[in-house]
Amino acid sequence: MNNSYITHSNINHPTPNITIKKDALVLAVAPMEGVMDHTMRNLLSKIGGMDYLVSEFVRVTQYPIPASSFRRMIPENQHQASTQNHHPVRTQLLGSNPDLMAQSALNAVESGAHHIDVNFGCPAKRVNGHGGGSVLLQTPDALYDIMHAIRKTLPSDIPISAKIRLGYEDENLLFDNVAAIEAAGTQLLTIHGRTKKDGYKPPARWEKIGAIQQATKMIVVANGDITDSASLLRCRSISGCQHFMIGRGSLNNPFVFQQIRDTLDGKKSHITAASLTPLFISYTEELKQHYDEVMTLGRLKQWCGHLRFGFSEIKDELQTLRRCNSTKELTHVFERISQQ
Repeated sequence: MNNSYITHSNINHPTPNITIKKDALVLAVAPMEGVMDHTMRNLLSKIGGMDYLVSEFVRVTQYPIPASSFRRMIPENQHQASTQNHHPVRTQLLGSNPDLMAQSALNAVESGAHHIDVNFGCPAKRVNGHGGGSVLLQTPDALYDIMHAIRKTLPSDIPISAKIRLGYEDENLLFDNVAAIEAAGTQLLTIHGRTKKDGYKPPARWEKIGAIQQATKMIVVANGDITDSASLLRCRSISGCQHFMIGRGSLNNPFVFQQIRDTLDGKKSHITAASLTPLFISYTEELKQHYDEVMTLGRLKQWCGHLRFGFSEIKDELQTLRRCNSTKELTHVFERISQQ
């Protein structure tokens, strides 16, 4: 393999005929395993404000994932890769074998995917232990091989993107990793401003994202510690980015995308805990269509755990919510708390 990409200032690769917005403010919903399934994506899409969402990663290990599995795991692919409210959903893959990743990406497109994203940022030990996620940030060649295999396999009109952290143990290979990904023909790169070793602490280093923004022709999406309009504006000032991805902030406050839009448009937002009640009820009903009572109750309590960071009423009564033994009881308690 030609390793000329290692010099990040000397990148030269063909650019497919793909149009991606670059100058306008773009907001995205982050992929979060075990949380951001199609039911939560649909909930957030109902509120709106985002430009697109990214699926939970589909793990590729010993064989290519068939199109039928993509249709099941990412049901939006059966509907023009969009939510019921017409927000695009990008399909994310995670794996380390270039050939299997490329064939899986092709199968995802067959299932209806319009955009393929690759996860090189997951810090989970069970993922890294099997050669996936952020562990690959130790080998720029591997990043190139995977992205190049996907790019040459997919139709040229299907965009590909990747998500990384600043590094694994440290940031020494950051520019090499970015150069490798770009040289493979990638158009867009999301960067979480921490290393794998950092986990989710300390604060995201937006200035490092800014350094990449200056060094690459790819569109750079800033990710990490963006929770409201104030933090987004600080991130934009430091990083120079116009594209932003919000993860935990969207679970803590599902109105965050619309609130950011309103703030930037000079509008006042009047969101209170009471605004959550109809969402909670509709989310409960949707969960019941896909999961049993135990799983539905677990998902709702999990969401309450996130909502406590955005709404003091939920925080004050979190233990009461967690003690509920049925979805019916939980819904009644939630309605009472949110109306206080």
